[in-house]
Amino acid sequence: MKQLPVKKNEIYDVEITSITHNGLGVGKIDNFPIFIKNALPGESISVKVIVVKKNFAVGRVIEIYQENEFRVKPKCSIYKDCGGCNLQHLSYLGQLKIKKDLVKEQFKRIGKLDVEVNDCIGMENSFGYRNKTQVPFGTVNNKIVAGFYKENTHEIIDMPGCDIQDEIMDNIISYMKKIAVKYEIIPYNEELNIGNLRHVIVRKGYITNEYMITLVTKDNDITNYEKIVNDLITEFPMIKSIIQNINPSKTNTILGDKQRILYGEEYIFDFIGDVKFAISSRSFYQVNPVQTKKLYDIILEYAKLTGQETIIDAYCGIGTIGLYLSKQAKAIYGVEIVPDAIKDAKLNARLNNFSNAHYEEGKAEEVIKKWQKENINPDIIIVDPPRKGCDKTFLDTVINMKIPKFIYVSCDPATLARDINTLSAHYNILEIQPVDMFPQTMHVETVVLMSRV
Repeated sequence: MKQLPVKKNEIYDVEITSITHNGLGVGKIDNFPIFIKNALPGESISVKVIVVKKNFAVGRVIEIYQENEFRVKPKCSIYKDCGGCNLQHLSYLGQLKIKKDLVKEQFKRIGKLDVEVNDCIGMENSFGYRNKTQVPFGTVNNKIVAGFYKENTHEIIDMPGCDIQDEIMDNIISYMKKIAVKYEIIPYNEELNIGNLRHVIVRKGYITNEYMITLVTKDNDITNYEKIVNDLITEFPMIKSIIQNINPSKTNTILGDKQRILYGEEYIFDFIGDVKFAISSRSFYQVNPVQTKKLYDIILEYAKLTGQETIIDAYCGIGTIGLYLSKQAKAIYGVEIVPDAIKDAKLNARLNNFSNAHYEEGKAEEVIKKWQKENINPDIIIVDPPRKGCDKTFLDTVINMKIPKFIYVSCDPATLARDINTLSAHYNILEIQPVDMFPQTMHVETVVLMSRV
């Protein structure tokens, strides 16, 4: 067996050369990679090896000899333990630089494309931006706790507040802990599969200031739910909707299939620009409203609409991108595989009186072939797929359709680079624009504009 260049519990000096998509610094000893939390490119450090595998090791910083010029002290008191953020030890300017470099590096390494990437578009205030939080509840030493999971575990770190989310959300979560004690609601224990309260999810309409609470429970019943509802809406009159979601399964999936309205309506509302959206407990809706407007304005700019264009909005979710463009287009055709999302997209089209927006449920590659047979000939296709990227069959279908303009929106630079590599023989890459939708984390949204060769 080949001797590895590092041993567990030994200490080594390394130079950090790069950073991974999940914020780990990468150092090498005899070309053998060590992944190190809280290490940044350009730093010289002393590292203790804590895990050794066949092809890599994991280490812990012992001492930093030379710091990255953008290193800062994290703002959050539980940053070291919490798995929610992974870049608070880097200044915001440094974060924007590293995200641009990440996109460029993924295009080069995975996409085999040496491309120009625009500077990442950031925020004026990189904290307090999230309009949604989903917080697990549990018990530690007979005390009710609520917070995010410790990195790579299911151990809940009790959270006094979260610096990247709306402050009222923090207050609602803290108040729910008091309510759980007051009414003797037992949090769920996933190891023993006992208890009732699993998660509390809070959503906010950024413009409307409307809040929705979803209580995820194991059982159908919540003891004293009328009193709980009354306490919540008395303390927080901006709450417009309280939903109970029932998830009896022993699973990591947060939401179950059944739910009921405990108070208010099924939806709260929000605006992106002047377009109104209904948001349900299950809706996919961008978590950073300030940056969403910037992102959609870039898409609108890339589309260069004259009022004569037919647009396909693939992986359309609740229709946000297509409806944002709808006023300036001839027709929008949205497709999404999730039935609830299509129901919401149709509702959102009606809310805004957009008669030129049409939505259909199904696999994108199958539905757009059907539209082609119906002589729907798009001028532009916009895709915003989940993290895994576009289905290969879908890309082949689009290539065969010879649509003149392709706008790809992605939350994962790796799968984006892979898909653009597939498209690059048929489309010219005109512009690549990263947008920082997730400050203090390594996540980055990217928009790519392409035209048919």
